[in-house]
Amino acid sequence: MNQNNESEKVYGAVVLDNPNQIAHFRLLTLRQMLKLEMLGMKHSSGKSAYAMIKRELGLKGSRQSVFEQLSKMLGK
Repeated sequence: MNQNNESEKVYGAVVLDNPNQIAHFRLLTLRQMLKLEMLGMKHSSGKSAYAMIKRELGLKGSRQSVFEQLSKMLGK
């Protein structure tokens, strides 16, 4: 805050401060990772987004099918 006790303005910032918001954002991130994997990009380390999504959400099928199922779950 500045010296006049006025709130500083922050533009373009979003605060995710509860577990549901954080979990939802994580799923959105995994969805985008899967989309990039389908275009041929690879994650730098660890498991693929495809494997993480299938394991955590119990989805089955091809990358495209899992992407579509996850998109439907997220309302995208």
